[in-house]
Parts: sequence; C-alpha cells; structure tokens
Amino acid sequence: MGIAENELIKGKDPETWYSEFRGQPCKRTSYNTRGGEHIYGGTPFRKNYAGIGFTWDESRDAFIPPQPFPSWILNEETCLWDSPIPYPEDGNHYTWNEEEQNWELLDQ
Repeated sequence: MGIAENELIKGKDPETWYSEFRGQPCKRTSYNTRGGEHIYGGTPFRKNYAGIGFTWDESRDAFIPPQPFPSWILNEETCLWDSPIPYPEDGNHYTWNEEEQNWELLDQ
C-alpha cells in the first residue's frame, strides 16, 4: 500500500502514527472493501471493512467477520465464511438451517 505525502501525519503513515499515539495496534480499513475487493475499483484494505465482533488476523492481513454457523468454512481468499451448500440463485430469499444443513425458503 502506497502512502501519499498528504496522507502522512508528522512524517509517519497513519497506521504507525495512530498506533504510537494510542499505544495499541491501529489498522486502516475501507468501508468499501468486502471479500478483498473494493466495490468501486479502489484499493481494498484488510479484505473486509472492520466491524464489531470481527477478528484481526495479522498473518492474513485481514479483518474476519464472526463465523455465522459452526458448519461454515473460512474462505482463505476472501476471508469471508462460505456455507457448505451454495446459496440458491433463483431470485428467492432463503435462510440457513444449521440443524438440517440446508437453505430454507423464506415466506414471501
């Protein structure tokens, strides 16, 4: 990640400056980043926008959301959770049933 001169704070990149100022690690994140992609084609940061309950994984340089169900598997590329069965793409709305391990059609 390149840092433009106008992004420096007292000669330091923002993460370094805030980390030193706060006395704890501070990581840049982008509201427009999901699954390692910036929705507008910009620079993605940390795979996913950080949120409450997310885990910072230093080795992946990524924020990982909470696992929604025990059966879901972390996608190493996107750092998002994949269901064991892909979500149906028929235009309907579904909810995951962990006990049955399938997608159930929501009442419309």
